[in-house]
Amino acid sequence: MERPSTAGNPKQSHDEELYIQQAVVFIEDAIQYRSINHRVDAGSLRLYRWYYSRICQWGLGLNIALVLLLAFVERPSSLSVSSDPRYRSDPWQPPCGLTEGIELLCLLIFALDFAVKSYLIGWEELRKSKWLIGYTVVISVSFIDWVLSVSMVCDEKLRVRRLLRPFFLLQNSSLMKKTLKCIKRTLPEIASVILLLALHLCLFTMIGMLLFAKTEDPKKNGEWELHFRSLTNSFTSLLVLLTTANNPDVMIPAYSVNRAYSIFFIAFSVIGTYCLMNLLTAIIYNQFKGFLLMSVQTSIIRRRLGIRAAFQVLSCQGAQRAAEERVHIDAVLEVMSRVKIRSYYRSAITMAARQFADVGSMDREQFRTIFDELDKDRIKEHPPLPQYSSPVLQRLQVIFAHYYLSVLGNAVALANVMCICTVLVLNSEKSTEERDNYSLEIMNLCFILYYLFEMCVKIFALGWKGYLSYRNNIFDGILTVLLLILQITILITYRLPFPHWDDPSSRSAVSLWEMIRLVNLLIVFRFLRIIPDIKLMALVASTLLDLVKNLRAFAGILVVVYYVFAVFGIWLFEGAIKPPPDISVISNSSMENITSNFSVECGTYEQLNYWPNNFDDFAAAIILLYDVMIVNNWQAFMDAYSRYTTEWSKIYFVSWWLVSSVMWVNLFVALILENFIYKWDRSCSCSVTDVEKIRYETSVQLMFREQIQEPTEEELVCQLHQHPHLHLQW
Repeated sequence: MERPSTAGNPKQSHDEELYIQQAVVFIEDAIQYRSINHRVDAGSLRLYRWYYSRICQWGLGLNIALVLLLAFVERPSSLSVSSDPRYRSDPWQPPCGLTEGIELLCLLIFALDFAVKSYLIGWEELRKSKWLIGYTVVISVSFIDWVLSVSMVCDEKLRVRRLLRPFFLLQNSSLMKKTLKCIKRTLPEIASVILLLALHLCLFTMIGMLLFAKTEDPKKNGEWELHFRSLTNSFTSLLVLLTTANNPDVMIPAYSVNRAYSIFFIAFSVIGTYCLMNLLTAIIYNQFKGFLLMSVQTSIIRRRLGIRAAFQVLSCQGAQRAAEERVHIDAVLEVMSRVKIRSYYRSAITMAARQFADVGSMDREQFRTIFDELDKDRIKEHPPLPQYSSPVLQRLQVIFAHYYLSVLGNAVALANVMCICTVLVLNSEKSTEERDNYSLEIMNLCFILYYLFEMCVKIFALGWKGYLSYRNNIFDGILTVLLLILQITILITYRLPFPHWDDPSSRSAVSLWEMIRLVNLLIVFRFLRIIPDIKLMALVASTLLDLVKNLRAFAGILVVVYYVFAVFGIWLFEGAIKPPPDISVISNSSMENITSNFSVECGTYEQLNYWPNNFDDFAAAIILLYDVMIVNNWQAFMDAYSRYTTEWSKIYFVSWWLVSSVMWVNLFVALILENFIYKWDRSCSCSVTDVEKIRYETSVQLMFREQIQEPTEEELVCQLHQHPHLHLQW
């Protein structure tokens, strides 16, 4: 945007207000690692801030979730209690037009989203964005397919737009797009190891077919008959052995004939499973870490560029100040008062800016430095302890605020869990009527009274605000209150101690054992309070929490992959496996009872009663894909669908195994390692209390902060000159 003339007070005031608005948006872009290549006039800035407001983004996210969840309701509907075709009742099928109407509304919102994005970045930037071009294509194809569905009265078998829906999830997350780009660049290195695995499989397949060829002696043909009858059978058997899912079953027929045959299977597993598969994990970790570092470098450049652009527009508030390249402290404070940012960071940056109040302005480097607060850990400061005038109360406060009180509480919780465990072992063979619930109830009552005492004295020592400032105290307090409520309910209901407390006439709708069992569950769950007091355990728990909070992009890509494969699975295998009529009406019967009418081979889909695992609806397909990803008995699914459909169906299951179990699981392991190593390195010099005090808000950017190269001033200025909508005088 050309810097307008500053002649005249109204015009100058308008220009200064525009510069403030531009600086606010640029700072918000820097905080969220967004690109600053968007329109910067007053109207566009208001639209831009509205678009990235919390309510608008939450609405867009809800719209994406809604269009993805339609797969559970659309035909074939997943709205049935069981997915087992033997017992499944006819699911509720939505009338034609219901899901289509919801989907049309979602598509219109996506079209509006695309229109707003296109306007804000401009035509030139739109042409450069492959994701937005893809967004246009997906929305257009979805509208066309929707019209075809409505014109066919929802009776079509193939809905192309169903396969395209995960794109809406991908394009809405910048980190997800970066992750996908990293995976794409890592594929050549992964492909080299997969080719080596394929060579390993082919080599041992040929060796196996030579070793276990059919002989004249039927007693020695067990291995050939079961696992090496054909090339595809041999290859599939060894592929499953690579995942250890059929070990040692695949070896037993040959091993029974000659123990030397075990060398073949051991050599295959050692080379393939323990060497090549672990090598694949190492390659994925190393290569993906490098490419992820490159994408994080781009994010850091965006942050620095946003801060630099904010400084530049603020320095243009007057011709003299523009020449000096300094900004007024008042302008910086005004910008920070409008920026949408967490209160902690707003206070920290404002405090850093006020240090230059005596000078009245700051230069470019000082302006950049105050925003380094965004990269620092948030130090959680607990409220001060309450003050008591009485010496006795002061002494009690010192005692009850001591760390050893928590240690004692952990010891009592451990004793409570051990008592419950002992009682459960003693009563494991007893029926509900034979259990001594009275003794267990009295024991739990004593422990709960101690928990209540511990909570009260901690509140006395720390105060309400101090007590609630510790997350483990909140967890402990909520469970203690729940236990107390349950205990009071038991006392009111059964009036313990009471000579006839176990009299059937005195029982309520909920038995004493059921209430005690609920109390025991809460007590066992409460024992997790020890985690913050053990440093290594606290780090592990913190790592898991950070994975949930900050690595959602990788889980999002897994959702996309699950969705696509589930849709393909329904297209290919819906209704492919149907139980024989003579067992479809039998309930709670074992396979031995029906062998006269329906004989099955041991270890197969039918013998294992895997009927609920199918592709008859979307929810069932998701569960089946999860079972295959775990690779436990996944050969049963692959064998069943190859028998009921075609041998080519194995390609689908092997592809899913490669994508989910080989690539994504290894990628997730690599990210867990990186996250844990990052936290471990930073906490080696910390005590247990320091770990509690510092709230590590780990993000992907912070994980690689020490390895990131800061952009130079020349690079930032060059990119500012290339901004399509911001034209400043330098």
